[in-house]
Amino acid sequence: MERTLLKTGDGSYTLHIAEWDEQYHSKHGAIAEALHVFIKEGLYHWFSKNSSQTISIMEIGFGTGLNGFLTFLESEKNKFKVDYTGVEAYPLPVDVIQKMNYTSLLNASEEIFVQLHISPWEEKIIISENFNLTKQQKFFSEITAESIFDLIYFDAFGIRVQPELWTEEIFKKMHNALKPNGVLVTYAANGNARRAMQAVGFFVERLPGPPGKKEMLRGTKLPNPEKINVESH
Repeated sequence: MERTLLKTGDGSYTLHIAEWDEQYHSKHGAIAEALHVFIKEGLYHWFSKNSSQTISIMEIGFGTGLNGFLTFLESEKNKFKVDYTGVEAYPLPVDVIQKMNYTSLLNASEEIFVQLHISPWEEKIIISENFNLTKQQKFFSEITAESIFDLIYFDAFGIRVQPELWTEEIFKKMHNALKPNGVLVTYAANGNARRAMQAVGFFVERLPGPPGKKEMLRGTKLPNPEKINVESH
């Protein structure tokens, strides 16, 4: 599948898949989208609700490593501990990764960014005293984790091109993988995805989206599963 570089609205690159007419990130801004959806409404939301300084995160769609790298930078800045698991069925080659311009725009370490990609798969790697990384090469349907993660970054390709990734079956796996009060965030706001999340037990909020997008979704695994799922705006 051919991937070409595309400069997004904030100057950061994403990858365009011509066959699907789909990008890895928002064309309005790859870094801006990641900071809003996953860092602001995911990472910092979770810390605002929890006193722990340690968090376990699973990313669905490791892709270019942007979300993982931004999370690493936040962990270094704030000195909280992150145990990060990135799930990816089709890892990108390093020569493609080295074309991304994230480190120059973020004034951050190219060495660490590349290390996230060249580190071995299927084992926990210590990136820094604040950040551990485990990469798992598998399909999302193969995830069997139970009550392990505090936060899930759900960054799969869009429902238009891969509707099978936005089903009750997949979101049930996500719900199972989270601890009670765990959170899932995604850039998507599609009604079918929202209803699938609600059907498996998530309390779902529709939140303002990143640049160029009206809304996004955040789901919370309620400690009391009988609580009625009343949608938040």
